Amino acid sequence: MWKLKIAEGGPWIKSGNSNIGRETWEFDQNFGSTEEKEAVDSAQEEFQKNRFLMRHSSDILARMQLAKENNFSFDLQRTNDETPVDINPNTVSEILRKALGYFSAIQAHDGHWPGDFPGPLFTTATMIIVLYVTESLSITLSSEHRKEICRYLYNRQNIDGGWGLHAEGESSMLSTALNYTALRLLGESVDTGPDMSMPKARKWIHDHGGATMIPILGKVWLSVLGVFEWSGVNPIPPELFLLPSLVPIQPGRLWSHFRMAFIPMSYLYGKKFVGPKTRLVMSLREELHIHPYRKIDWKQARKLCAKEDVYNPHTWLQECLSDCLYSFGEPFLTQWPISYMRKKALQQIAEFLKYEDENSQYICIGAAQKALSMLCCWIENPNSDAFKRHLARVADFLWVGEDGMKVRVCAGQLWDVAFAVQAILACDIAEEYKNTLKKAHDFIKASQITDNPSGDFSRKYRHISKGGWAFQVADQGWQVSDCTAEALKWVTRFNPELIQNPNGGYGTWELARTYPWMEVCSRFHFTCMSSVPHQSSKRLHCFVRSTLGIGRMKLINVLGELQNSSRSYRMMMAHGQFGSWGICFTYGTWFAIEGLSAVGQSYGNSTCIRKACKFLLSKQLCNGGWGESHLSSRTKVIIHRRLYLFSFVLSCIAATQFKRLSACSNYKQAYTNLDGEKSHIVNTAWAMLALMKAGQVITYLTVQ
Repeated sequence: MWKLKIAEGGPWIKSGNSNIGRETWEFDQNFGSTEEKEAVDSAQEEFQKNRFLMRHSSDILARMQLAKENNFSFDLQRTNDETPVDINPNTVSEILRKALGYFSAIQAHDGHWPGDFPGPLFTTATMIIVLYVTESLSITLSSEHRKEICRYLYNRQNIDGGWGLHAEGESSMLSTALNYTALRLLGESVDTGPDMSMPKARKWIHDHGGATMIPILGKVWLSVLGVFEWSGVNPIPPELFLLPSLVPIQPGRLWSHFRMAFIPMSYLYGKKFVGPKTRLVMSLREELHIHPYRKIDWKQARKLCAKEDVYNPHTWLQECLSDCLYSFGEPFLTQWPISYMRKKALQQIAEFLKYEDENSQYICIGAAQKALSMLCCWIENPNSDAFKRHLARVADFLWVGEDGMKVRVCAGQLWDVAFAVQAILACDIAEEYKNTLKKAHDFIKASQITDNPSGDFSRKYRHISKGGWAFQVADQGWQVSDCTAEALKWVTRFNPELIQNPNGGYGTWELARTYPWMEVCSRFHFTCMSSVPHQSSKRLHCFVRSTLGIGRMKLINVLGELQNSSRSYRMMMAHGQFGSWGICFTYGTWFAIEGLSAVGQSYGNSTCIRKACKFLLSKQLCNGGWGESHLSSRTKVIIHRRLYLFSFVLSCIAATQFKRLSACSNYKQAYTNLDGEKSHIVNTAWAMLALMKAGQVITYLTVQ
């Protein structure tokens, strides 16, 4: 049975705070009782049977273990009494005690709440490719690991045979081609899988044009594996890294997450690295493509992308730029003596990635970036201690649920704890849960980052981090503005001007270094991930709440500007805040109202808040609730279809980004309610919290 280990180290693991917050899973045949093993088997079977109805796991394995460690009995919580309850202060207090009793029981001994953070469905596949190419698959993943990863990938397969960008998404070429490849690398044959899953996946790939239709990220990974040609990839010149930092297109000026993917990708492109051409790789060349491999027009293939993967259609300017780089730039840069620049660029990138690895204790900023950095590290020196440290940290990203084992984007330990503490303190019975709060307090204290990145970190395009908090654990070292603000909300000595942008807003991870127009140069079809940092009402709210007055008026002005300037709001005749990370308007508007209310703004004296309340009320359904699809971040409008939101846990963890007018030009006027006027409990809670915080007058619209 799988065992969750909390705050434990291991060989090649270095930690600055005794591994506080670290979560790893270990398979132990002797762990767990017969009843517990049967319960796990039952949960796995139930999830597999209902996987198209309930897309997200409930973390049964982790919660069962944590509840047992905290001597909590689920049986005492269950009740079959369906008698209508009279809602009064006493019944509310009783319900809160049950909720907090359960919530306290699933707290880890180090003070945080372990949980899943699945993210994109291709993340697991990219890690498998790296482990296969570096010949580390059997070293890092046991047969039990591989079994559970296969379970997860099969459980996430859609009815049509493909995989979506996320658990609720429609099938895409990126996820389908990479996950099919991962299953083959894990030992699955071409004709196996539940319900003939592998043939169905292969058919989906072929029906949609074959793997040449995969977007650029997939093209890079398949080229690394050897089932795609680098000549079929649009140029990602590493020479850009040699440009002075003042030049806007210097990769170091990109948004942190984008930067830490783009730079190692440019390294791989510059090296034209290809892994060992095994029999399996040669077989995949035939399985993934609809034409014989040697007859594929790779020059044409670099422009292809399946319509299911096109989030940002290329403009003529982007196509022109790619053609020039491909036809003239790349041949010129690879000719002697100009080729010396590439050698120098690759050397500097390797040093840059080494710096990032060491300062993040080889956790990196996220799983996708770690896979890329780990591969680059291996290419530099397969036998280095650095690569061994990378391998040791793979376990930090693996998570086991009843749906199987996946590679998480990251964990979000600090983010969860910060909101958990605020939720408990909001209850009138918080005094009864002092031990829970104390453990959470100790975790927050131990998770504070105590050092800046080493050396002259500004030359490595990093910002100060000492005294801040990361999204997950302190060892990772990447300070996040809203995490720091949430952790320090009630601390009066915090000076937010240290990481405040000149216009009064805050970026996600660090100061903005480039310009919004740089997004025009981004050649990534498949994602809403921005290449430049955007500030959001969520981060602005956090800083307004955590400060005493420094920069407050600038923050208020930015919130108002975000609300009023964007074309999408005028088109919708609404004034909510837009986010592009799957949570969107309801969530963003709630945070904006929270921030404004913290400095005395209310429904009675703030035009911004009245507009926001009008927006929320206009989206209320006739049954009294609210519902918002993750598709809002794709169509840029509220759409009430099946209410996805990636599950409540991901909704509370994921960041929300807000785009200005310069980046918001593709909006549609559409508003579709869910069939049957259905609502979502999370959206309804967010909307009600926002309206209550605003002090909005109770009318017949909100009495519902």
